[in-house]
Amino acid sequence: MVAVTCAKSVPKDADVVLVGLTEVSGAPYLLDAGPDLEKEFTKRLGTSPLALALDLGAKAKLGSVTMLPTVGVRLVVVGLGNVDVTPEQIRRAVGNGIHALAKLEPAAPLHVAVALDQTDPDVLKGAAEGALLGAYTFAKLGADAPKALLKHVTIVTSSTRSEAKDAVAIASTVDAAVNQARDWINQPANLLYPETFANQASAVARAAKLSVDVWDDKALAKDGFGGILAVGGGSDRKPRLVRISYAPRGARNHLALVGKGITFDSGGLNLKPGESMYTMKNDMSGAAAVIAAIKAIAELGLKVKVTAYAAMAENLPSGSAYRPSDVLTMYGGKTVENYNCDAEGRLVLADALARAGEDKPDLVVDVATLTGACVVALGEKTAGVLARHEVTSDQLLDAADAAGEAFWPLPITDEVVEKLTSKVADLKSGGPRWGGALMAAAFLREFVPGDTPWAHLDIAGPAFNDGEPYDYVPSGGTGVAVRTLVALASSLQG
Repeated sequence: MVAVTCAKSVPKDADVVLVGLTEVSGAPYLLDAGPDLEKEFTKRLGTSPLALALDLGAKAKLGSVTMLPTVGVRLVVVGLGNVDVTPEQIRRAVGNGIHALAKLEPAAPLHVAVALDQTDPDVLKGAAEGALLGAYTFAKLGADAPKALLKHVTIVTSSTRSEAKDAVAIASTVDAAVNQARDWINQPANLLYPETFANQASAVARAAKLSVDVWDDKALAKDGFGGILAVGGGSDRKPRLVRISYAPRGARNHLALVGKGITFDSGGLNLKPGESMYTMKNDMSGAAAVIAAIKAIAELGLKVKVTAYAAMAENLPSGSAYRPSDVLTMYGGKTVENYNCDAEGRLVLADALARAGEDKPDLVVDVATLTGACVVALGEKTAGVLARHEVTSDQLLDAADAAGEAFWPLPITDEVVEKLTSKVADLKSGGPRWGGALMAAAFLREFVPGDTPWAHLDIAGPAFNDGEPYDYVPSGGTGVAVRTLVALASSLQG
């Protein structure tokens, strides 16, 4: 694990110093090489770090990265954009600097000092997150373990407040959880399937001293989880439902988290096109997020009760697969006419939501790579929020803003609710494609008891990056929603 500390000045053993370039009154301004580095660069190279950076094409624009020649230590100049920096600006700028360092393929792990002349705890937390999240790589299977990029990150700040150190420590804990979620998402489906995912999740939870319950296929059948069993029925790898509980003393609020854990989604009998299946190992990103989040919440000791459910199944076509038009009896007895076997996520979530309701939570949040319609609506970098009440939507959006994750509210309209009417069951699982993300949320809402506050996070767009790394986002699984869920739990303490 990478060590993360705060210091008042750049440590003498630092290999790299990240400094920021911005503009003040239209003129470029460097934050913060410090007098010692300024003096050393000017002495050895006959020019200041700022002048050299500008000669090499450095820009204040967010995303710009310029490496200066090594003079005892390497200076990396990152564009910060506006001088009134936000935590997200810092997070992105530092992440880009770390990605640039990774391309150098250093012979040994680096000690990186981040010196951006900042004292605000949230901004310092953003700096630590940019470094730790930006340094993530997934180890290739069957090859030698890759060399770690970082061994130590020092956040340089003049702040002597305990809040500064606390913020950096929180970043370390939360980012480790995000990277755990990324590891799960990046595992291929022949290695991570319901049984092995449940085993790994249980091991992580127990290491965090959390209580764990696992339903195997026999227990699911005994207790009537018809949605999970139907979706997992086409695979030889049987489904699982994992329940993880955190109940600290003094907690007044109870948060239930429910995650979609489809370890591979072929579309079932509504088979996806071949090219659309390639990234479908990521269809368990919601489950990865809620498991990683409850781990971080427990390790941070937040005073809120949390119960996490991860509904795990593999959706494959076979002679035992469920069909379009099948009527399923869900957990709790509600009947559902299946509309499309490639709309499987809402079925496993429905069972888990109904079960979560029995725990009498104050707030329920489900997380899922649920619909392509949400990607069409919001693109690949923004997730959707759909909620029973506007105040709940605002709670989630505030948490996402605090975490630096991009979410946007979508409605649940009367029009889509009407399309869930079935002639042969209590309701239908879907309908025509238009408004698909809204319709999926409307369906899920039917399984959240009474008037319990509930929100649905559709992370289909940002959960997986099949392009090159950018900012602090790697290729592959992103771990989106973990930071938002932890921020939400933090806001519910009392």
